[in-house]
Amino acid sequence: MAGNLTAGAAQLDITPANSQFLFGYPHVERYSTGVHDRLWSSALYISDGDTEAMFIANDIIFVGRDVVQNARRRIQQATSVPADNIMITSTHTHSGPHTVECPSNKADAAVPPVDRSYVKFMEGRIVETAVRAHERTRPVKCGLAIADDTGIGTNRRDPGGPADHQVPVLLVRSMDEKNLACMLVCSMHPTVLHEDSTLISGDFPGFSRVYLQHNVLGSDCVVLHHTGPSGNQSPRYVTRANTFQEAQRLGEILAVAVEKAIRQTRFETGLRLAVKSRLLRDLPRREFPSERQARQEVKDALEKLETLRNSGASEKKVRTAECDWFGAEETLTLAKSARTARLERAYQSALPAEVQLIKVGRWNFVGWPGEVFVEYSLAVKAKSLETFVISLANGELNGYIATREAAEEGGYEASNALFSHEAGCILVDETIKLLKKVKAN
Repeated sequence: MAGNLTAGAAQLDITPANSQFLFGYPHVERYSTGVHDRLWSSALYISDGDTEAMFIANDIIFVGRDVVQNARRRIQQATSVPADNIMITSTHTHSGPHTVECPSNKADAAVPPVDRSYVKFMEGRIVETAVRAHERTRPVKCGLAIADDTGIGTNRRDPGGPADHQVPVLLVRSMDEKNLACMLVCSMHPTVLHEDSTLISGDFPGFSRVYLQHNVLGSDCVVLHHTGPSGNQSPRYVTRANTFQEAQRLGEILAVAVEKAIRQTRFETGLRLAVKSRLLRDLPRREFPSERQARQEVKDALEKLETLRNSGASEKKVRTAECDWFGAEETLTLAKSARTARLERAYQSALPAEVQLIKVGRWNFVGWPGEVFVEYSLAVKAKSLETFVISLANGELNGYIATREAAEEGGYEASNALFSHEAGCILVDETIKLLKKVKAN
């Protein structure tokens, strides 16, 4: 019956059983030597009696578009949920398996091919988690609140630059007051742990989940962590070290903020749902330099890095320059690929790009693929305060969507991009159009 809110939630372990290449940092043969904390696929099914929707968050660096398409189709076959009403995301931990072939890493001898057997296992778990969530449906009430995650990171190119510390929290509770699911969106790269760590981990989002389940919500409550637009956001300028202890400290800062927000949550039972989406068949592509120019940019980036190292510059500035060198190398790889069919295949693997809107009550959760700079989601929020963008949703764009200013400046993020800054503007415009359609209905 319309207006009767129901929901179900489940989580399943997606930790690999064997050693895996841990993807996210170049030039390091970084294979896992053990497991520090488990990786999870977490699902929330929700229905208002007319419309059904599903959110599935995964502790993994990327979920490719092919996996999303397969998983959606299988979930629809096993449940009543339409494929287009399912959002599948990744937390973007850099301490988990390699799951997507990125064209910018093709020249990196340290990066092996994706382990397809693990990807198949992960896809199966995503489907099974969704089915279990659907099977556990019961009458519920939902609470909506905003947490403040100040302290877990900043803009990684400029600590005083654009950032978004608002964390929307959706808490789903059964009618007998049991917490079933807690869904949050945090616009921060989970990169406390660096390339010297060889243990599988969800990074700070994993520690946040543990704190919430053990101290706030109950061990059976499913916690879905979505990563908001954070292409230029990281813990770099707030970390004291790149250790598990530090990942736990930052994770608990986030968890305590969520805990405070939950205390002030007002629950409702009559929330209505709506789902809209738009497939973008193409996006403006980046113009690549000549190979000669790209080689010069690699040389210039390396010289800048060595100068900073020799001058005693801060560790944070050196790390930024090191990443910029990585980015220059990736631009060189992409510039070479631009003369071959390889780059076109990379574009086709990312397209069409999907903009998805799932409205829960007055709140709008919007899914964008890829690693997008925070300025674009802030532009959406300026038009609609109760709209929150989830990045790395329903596929991957094989790199970043930087701003015009970042593209002109250069640096790691803009160097590791297939699409131009104009693609970000299109994502914003299409999102505003979807919001107007939902409001009109």
